[in-house]
Amino acid sequence: MPPAEFSALETKKHSVRYVHTVSEGGRLLPSASRWNSIALDNNLAPNSSTAYHSIPSNYSKSVDYNLVITDKKHFYRFLFIAASIVFLVVAAVLLVHFRSQAHKHRHQRPPVNLKLAINQALTFYDAQKSGHYPRNSPVKFRGDSGLEDGLNTPENLTGGFYDSGNNIKFTFTTAYTVTLLSWTVIEYQGKYAYIGELDHVRDIIRWGSDYLLKAFVLPNVGSAVRNNNGEHNDITCWQRPEDMTYARPVSQCNSSASDLAREFIAALSAASLVFREDKDYSGKLVKAAQSLYDVVTTEDPSLQGKYTTDDDCGKEARMFYNSSGYEDELAWGGTWLYIATKNTSYLQFATDTFKLAKNNETGLDKSVFYWNNKLGATGVLLSRILYFQDPGSSQDALILSSNLTESLMCTFLFNKYSSKTPGGLIIIKPVDDPLLQYAATSSFLSKLFGDYLDHQKLSGASCGTDVYSLQMLHDFAASQVNYIMGQNPIKMSYMVGYGDKFPLQVHHRSASIPWDGQPYTCDEGKKWLNSKDPNPQVPLGAMVGGPGLHDNFMDDRNQPRFTEPTIASNAGLLAALIALQDPPLSNSKAVEDSILGWN
Repeated sequence: MPPAEFSALETKKHSVRYVHTVSEGGRLLPSASRWNSIALDNNLAPNSSTAYHSIPSNYSKSVDYNLVITDKKHFYRFLFIAASIVFLVVAAVLLVHFRSQAHKHRHQRPPVNLKLAINQALTFYDAQKSGHYPRNSPVKFRGDSGLEDGLNTPENLTGGFYDSGNNIKFTFTTAYTVTLLSWTVIEYQGKYAYIGELDHVRDIIRWGSDYLLKAFVLPNVGSAVRNNNGEHNDITCWQRPEDMTYARPVSQCNSSASDLAREFIAALSAASLVFREDKDYSGKLVKAAQSLYDVVTTEDPSLQGKYTTDDDCGKEARMFYNSSGYEDELAWGGTWLYIATKNTSYLQFATDTFKLAKNNETGLDKSVFYWNNKLGATGVLLSRILYFQDPGSSQDALILSSNLTESLMCTFLFNKYSSKTPGGLIIIKPVDDPLLQYAATSSFLSKLFGDYLDHQKLSGASCGTDVYSLQMLHDFAASQVNYIMGQNPIKMSYMVGYGDKFPLQVHHRSASIPWDGQPYTCDEGKKWLNSKDPNPQVPLGAMVGGPGLHDNFMDDRNQPRFTEPTIASNAGLLAALIALQDPPLSNSKAVEDSILGWN
């Protein structure tokens, strides 16, 4: 299995190794006339010195006409013709009206069933589980797999998630996924509970956080699984994970892998808040996060770096998740650790590194929230702290993050800052990457920030001369989700299993090979890769890569750019879906618990 794992192994006094496994006021306005009806009715208009009746008229006061009907037959005929004309005019008007209404309803797109979509998005993670497979899982084409992961290391590395349509376990994206899913529960726990999915999402987060604890354990940590460089491995072999027989070696990273370490800290900290009612487990997660923080902050600054620059750690991960920097993870991890502990030293570290990271942000990643760049999301988190907590001495830095967040919203909302496909999908990173992952997280951040403003009874915000409302934030968020779920030029739902039309040749090993009780070798599996038939299994809830810049899409298993799902991109979609899911106002407790859950 490929890329690098994160682990702490036989370290020195303050050094640690961790594992990176490889294998988304109301006010009245004046009327247009000088004196409105309120003024006239209350005698507030100015008095005139000239009485109305004293103004002379140019016309006589009355004119008398004598009308005589000379032919009743012609008169009745006139009345009949006049009535018929009126009837025909009215009938024509009504006909046009009803036809336009019928046309409107015929082309009106049904709203997205958010509850169903959330359930399906969560089910995708059930299909990605590695290790001893739960017998009560809703996914019936999966079983035990990867049971020998980490067999020749000090730690048992079974569990975790397969990253995408292959059999690799990337610890970096697993940690990112745990962080983002935890954030959705922290903010919208009441919504999950209202639609009956709270236990489901918590199970998925715990499956991931359990694996992260295995990949990082003090003082000595086992290792994690990576890709095998031999003939058969997680990439070259098209095989179900249950049938794997090839070697799955391990990559090891030390504390100089700053981005990977900080993503671990963020994930463990955020997950600790999801499980705060389970004090033992929550405390275990926080303790691990703090211990790792202590280790990596004492590391020589000259040794800080990206995990993919270290061959022992991330050589094999470069072609999949090559990190462009680590400063954003420093701020991201510090912010989440502060939220989990309320230790202001973590907040000070987070705000200091946030400014540094903002100055070093690459142009290609500006305004993008995904596994490689958390700056925009960190800004939203810091804005939350400014709005709803006493930030103390960090207030000036938090005001900066709030201003940057308001500008980020303008990037989403105004065409002069970003572009869209002809069908309306936002393009904020116009490269040959799958676009849906960026649209999903943009939708989540815009709706979440709108919720923050709404909770403060604010009607909107601005950046420079550009002003936007809560409704604009909501409409943008909904437009991106609607596009993903099928309201696009080709009427394709990019969530597999949702709606009447969705991708059938998903780039996914487990879904493309029949679940018939017969094992298939690597060579035998190739026929399923190259088959033009639909997948025999449906990977329910998987968001594929999606369309190109012109709304074009290829439903082809051999085109992973279009048809491969990942756990990281699906996290962004789930975040957007739950943010837009609104329980009825009559359920006051669900509404109350749906926002500001961790104060």
